[in-house]
Amino acid sequence: MAELRFEPALALADLPRGSMRACTIDGRNVLLCHTKDGLHAVDNICTHAYARLDEGWLRGHKLVCPLHGAVFDVRDGKVLKGPATERLPVHQLRVIGDQVEVALNPAAAAQEVEF
Repeated sequence: MAELRFEPALALADLPRGSMRACTIDGRNVLLCHTKDGLHAVDNICTHAYARLDEGWLRGHKLVCPLHGAVFDVRDGKVLKGPATERLPVHQLRVIGDQVEVALNPAAAAQEVEF
């Protein structure tokens, strides 16, 4: 099994609890969320209509898409409310010192979307 490759994403101070921040890791649009349950990393593109999720809302561990209101659980990517039916890809992360690092999920195919 290949070792995960963690890439720097942002400073932990830039991601206070209750907030989310988008970043690019190896060309992939990733959303970092800081909930009371901890830090989570998911793709930043809705699996329903390809909207940017960082333009939506984080309510606890629930991420609401700004386009059609689909709701995802940032802890595991599960769809909590449609119209989305496909879960969000989730990625591993870690904190080293004050830096948040993300390892992309190799099993999750990137969605090609131009903004």
